[in-house]
Amino acid sequence: MTPVKPDHEVLVIGAGFSGIGTAIGLRQAGIEDFVVLDEQDDIGGSWHANQYPGIAVDITAFSYSFAFEPSPSWSRAFPPGAELKAYAQTCVDKYGLRSHLRLNARVVRAEYDESRHLWTVFLADGTSTTGRFVICATGWLTKPKAPGIEGLDRFKGDIVHTARWDHSLDLAGRSVGLIGTGASAVQIVPEIAPRVERLHVYQRTPIWVFPKPDFAMPAALSRLFRAAPWTQRAVRLFTDTVTELGFVIAMIYHRQFPFLVKAGEALSRRHLRREVGGDPELMRKLTPTYKLGCKRPSFAKGYWRAFTRDNVELVTERIERITETGIHTADGEEQRLDVLVLATGFHVLENLPPFPMHGPGNRELKEFWRTERFQTYEGSSVKGFPNLWFIVGPYSFTGGSWFGMIDYQVTHALRVIAEARRRRATQASVRPEEHDKSFRRTLRRQPNTVFLDESCRGANTYYLDERGDAPAVRPATRYEAAWRARHFDLDAYRYDRPRETRYDTRYDHRSGGRRAETR
Repeated sequence: MTPVKPDHEVLVIGAGFSGIGTAIGLRQAGIEDFVVLDEQDDIGGSWHANQYPGIAVDITAFSYSFAFEPSPSWSRAFPPGAELKAYAQTCVDKYGLRSHLRLNARVVRAEYDESRHLWTVFLADGTSTTGRFVICATGWLTKPKAPGIEGLDRFKGDIVHTARWDHSLDLAGRSVGLIGTGASAVQIVPEIAPRVERLHVYQRTPIWVFPKPDFAMPAALSRLFRAAPWTQRAVRLFTDTVTELGFVIAMIYHRQFPFLVKAGEALSRRHLRREVGGDPELMRKLTPTYKLGCKRPSFAKGYWRAFTRDNVELVTERIERITETGIHTADGEEQRLDVLVLATGFHVLENLPPFPMHGPGNRELKEFWRTERFQTYEGSSVKGFPNLWFIVGPYSFTGGSWFGMIDYQVTHALRVIAEARRRRATQASVRPEEHDKSFRRTLRRQPNTVFLDESCRGANTYYLDERGDAPAVRPATRYEAAWRARHFDLDAYRYDRPRETRYDTRYDHRSGGRRAETR
């Protein structure tokens, strides 16, 4: 049987930085027959969707960028979201990706054709496209999560989610209720507090916060980076190392180095005391009861200090219901509000992927994970689902720089695709025994992490799933993950061609002809 030629050799789903990095990797590998699909009307992923006041990167831009494409033009060490979006545009243009983009193309499902060794991706507009290989780069922070609070749909004022910000919304002189105290809240609270008449922040779980070492980039430093690029690489090495030590090592190897978490908690508490002036009651409310690392901590400037303002109130009473005019809490109080801001995050684990994917035998991927636990081979592929890789999937992200993850995940997928091409194979599927060996190694390591600490159970963290596993984080350093991506045995995958129909030369008296054999 002659292999069926798909519309594209590779389908990349998602045009955020994960998809952009994948597309660049494909071009650098000499693969030009690919398309990048995205449901939004522009590239950038989270940096296109999230445009709330105060949005900025929460690790330094020296690490939050492609290692092969450093930018000497950041305005600050932690630049605002608009600069990250502009950086994405620069990368797309520099590496000639525009012709490969297909925007406003929301994927609603994907199906694998076992006989033809290709994926069919169906889009919301009723069209479809086929690809030999699929690389899913849909990210985590794409589907906003609204709080499951009674009466939300009855509120008569303005409602806005941080991930779908309405720029026409004027907060000046208004009473605002903000639900959530995670990574988005720590940025938006100090930004809007001076504008509003009253700001009521409703906290279910406090967050560990560190002082943000942000500063305006001196023009002389930018000139130095342009003249001597190695200096910027040196700065990146330093910031990468600090990130690995301060988060990855401390959280992934918590059992071996518990003092790192304790030191981080002490630093955060000192920062809290400085910010709120030693107010014991406010400090008590803002101090997490779970260990550092159960939830992703954040760098923030002015977040805790905002609660010392006369017009800002921290509410820790449980929200009982939302009424037409405000929020009613469990203590019987009701606060009248003009605007409700939902800083309630995203669907993360349940969003992997954000559409049904049916593999051979019509097996659905999310159903497989639901019944047999989240699992992957090296954080990238899944047994029983050929020709498919994830940039962001279970056990893919080590917790440091997002761009480090993109690099090693793209490396993994492209090595297999290149090997399939070399062997003239049309299907690459991870061998079940190799997949299971990788997953067992992951499970053996999980008890070393902070995520399985008992205090994490009540932390309301997306790192943990309903089984108590922590599939949002790979229990390894970025350096180990990168090494494994470059050195895993390519024979961990099986490479196949479509079955060929050949004829036996012996005569079949029953059919009156040669016997067909499928091999």
